[in-house]
Amino acid sequence: MSRPIVATLDGAALQQNLAIARQAAPGSRVWSVVKANAYGHGIERIWQSLAATDGFAVLNLEEAILLRERGWKKPILLLEGFFNADELETIDHYRLTTSVHSNWQIQALATATLSAPVDIYLKVNSGMNRLGFLPTQVNSAWQSLRRLDNVGNMTLMAHFAEAESHEGIIEPMKRIEQAAEGLNCARSLANSAATLWHPQTHFDWVRPGIILYGASPSGQWADIAGSGLKPVMTLHSEIIALQNLKAGEGVGYGYRYHSRAAQRIGVVACGYADGYPRHAPTGTPVLVDGVRSQTLGAISMDMLMVDLTPCPQAGIGSAVELWGNDVKIDDVAHAAGTVGYELMCALARRVPVVIR
Repeated sequence: MSRPIVATLDGAALQQNLAIARQAAPGSRVWSVVKANAYGHGIERIWQSLAATDGFAVLNLEEAILLRERGWKKPILLLEGFFNADELETIDHYRLTTSVHSNWQIQALATATLSAPVDIYLKVNSGMNRLGFLPTQVNSAWQSLRRLDNVGNMTLMAHFAEAESHEGIIEPMKRIEQAAEGLNCARSLANSAATLWHPQTHFDWVRPGIILYGASPSGQWADIAGSGLKPVMTLHSEIIALQNLKAGEGVGYGYRYHSRAAQRIGVVACGYADGYPRHAPTGTPVLVDGVRSQTLGAISMDMLMVDLTPCPQAGIGSAVELWGNDVKIDDVAHAAGTVGYELMCALARRVPVVIR
């Protein structure tokens, strides 16, 4: 690693976060959501730290196959189901559970040649208007699936658009109850926010995602500060150069920052090509030599600048935490007008990753 930037993953934090999710929903089984390559952490790197889960929820076949080939024997759920009928052969071979959200998928299951029935998660459109059957369509879709020899166990599945607030689940739960009327069925409804804050949504399976990685589903670290959840990813680098500014001098592309007085700044080996948000403004929090400071000026492809006024002892080689245990990824995301999910998923392949 000639360049000092590195992302460190804390396997013990993953285990702790999973335990907290399970404690929040003690009567439910847990799907650990590892889509988007485990939210940028790397499925292959972290899945064993989540081995206590009851199942993994993924986006596509590639992620599911990776888990099976690494030795995972327990359930795997395809959150968006299959994208064409040919994928049912692979679903059958690897014994995957698939969501069903469209009539064409029901028809594909009806005509497929499978070695054994496939377990199904029937998706309800709870008002989010992404995937799923309307509540008035669910009973018909359920009965159509139930008649198929290719279908095994069935579960009703839904998602929440605004589970961060109490009011956000009221109307969706009404739609889900309407959809489930007359069905004696298992349910999987709760995402991270609902797992933490809405026990009435827990039912048979919960599906925590972002909280497994130690960030807040609301985007506000304060909302989970007392939960025991710990950040899993720390992105850190070093100061590679120093500049002494005179009053009025500019910093970086476009001179988006000008010093008001003489000022010492540090240049850090991290930029938007590493996954740091290019649109992060002056003032985005950063930790330098253990002292909280801020970025200055525009984020470059490979570098960013930081204020050394709060930490005059800092120099070339001083440690810089971009996000992690002290600088929460939610705080960086908030400053940049985005969410912690995006920053995790944007970690670039060129950044070395170390697991501890």
